[in-house]
Amino acid sequence: MTELRRKQELAAIILAAGKGTRMNSDLVKVLHPLCGRPMIWYVTALAHRLGASKTIVVVGHQAQKVMEALEGQNLIYAFQEQQLGSAHAVQQARHDLRNFAGDVLILCGDVPLLRPATLEALLERHRSRGAAITVMTALPDDPASYGRVVKSEAGDVLRIVEARDASPEERQIREINTGIYCAEREFLFDAVGKIGNTNAQGEYYFTDIFEIAVRDQRKTGACVLDDPEEAMGINTVDDLRRAEQMMKTRWHDTI
Repeated sequence: MTELRRKQELAAIILAAGKGTRMNSDLVKVLHPLCGRPMIWYVTALAHRLGASKTIVVVGHQAQKVMEALEGQNLIYAFQEQQLGSAHAVQQARHDLRNFAGDVLILCGDVPLLRPATLEALLERHRSRGAAITVMTALPDDPASYGRVVKSEAGDVLRIVEARDASPEERQIREINTGIYCAEREFLFDAVGKIGNTNAQGEYYFTDIFEIAVRDQRKTGACVLDDPEEAMGINTVDDLRRAEQMMKTRWHDTI
């Protein structure tokens, strides 16, 4: 790792604009309580523990409530008025990071179980490879409907394929995308500006950034989680109950 990459500042973008309809609640998903705190609190606290000099929370549904719940945490808010996909959400932080020259972590407001050491390993992997972008991956027993990570023999991520779009061979891949990333700021915003929405959903998918990196001959990478459950996303009330049990028994030091 170069000394320059060691000393680079760190920023974080936390995606928290979605409503979370599968929670069957009038309350926006990221504000549902987990061990007495809104689940997003654990994500913003994690960014601070990692030393992020800027943390931008991308809000949308019930933005005012989210901001009130996180009051006093020295956060910057970016507004995604229309939810047009993950790349569009990331793009909303561009203005607030226009003068930033370090690496950017992209986190999800509904993934509260990640630990500092896990993201430190992602940063180390990203910087040691001199990568433009690195994805955190996992090897679950059942990859199910998760996006598959297609890699070269050298370990570069060539693309991430949604399960429904994967070929039979690609569906045999166990390594999946967790939705957590680290990227160079300059590359990040240049690349997300090139992502289109010519897909069935009409959305701007952040995962398309890997094909852009490969096309531009930039290095990409992956960092495999030791415990896939750390990257558990909370989508339902049952998920929330399970996460609370895991936090009480295994992540008690973060409560």
